[in-house]
Amino acid sequence: MPTHFKGTAAEVLALDTIIKLNRSVNALQTHLVPAIQKDFGITESQFAVLEVLHHLGPLSQGQICHKILRSGSNVTTVVDNLERDGLVRRDRDEADRRVQIVTLTEQGRSLIVDAFPTHVARVTTLMGVLSTVEQKELSRICRKLGRSVPQ
Repeated sequence: MPTHFKGTAAEVLALDTIIKLNRSVNALQTHLVPAIQKDFGITESQFAVLEVLHHLGPLSQGQICHKILRSGSNVTTVVDNLERDGLVRRDRDEADRRVQIVTLTEQGRSLIVDAFPTHVARVTTLMGVLSTVEQKELSRICRKLGRSVPQ
């Protein structure tokens, strides 16, 4: 559904575009998130933390926030729950005792190693509606848009 805003052509185009972008992301997430919860018993944020630790290794909570684009309080709660469930552990950084480094446990590593291929297959299927060229172009455009936002 396009915007009903009656503004300049540039304003209407910008609003219509962001509406379509949001709706497409929401549609994808509506399919992907419940599957993660149902199949693996973890939330989207928990999956994101496990995934980033799996691919990048131990990180501080601040680094995790930056990588998964979540607030500090959200990541603290997520890591608390992952630690409670034995999926990660926290250790004080030797160089700066104020910093906690989060590391996957063997149980956490096992879970993400099992879950990630299933998630990748689902994403690949959903994105398959776009050709390889379209996926590359969408990726390029999204990167350009994301990098243009002031920090």
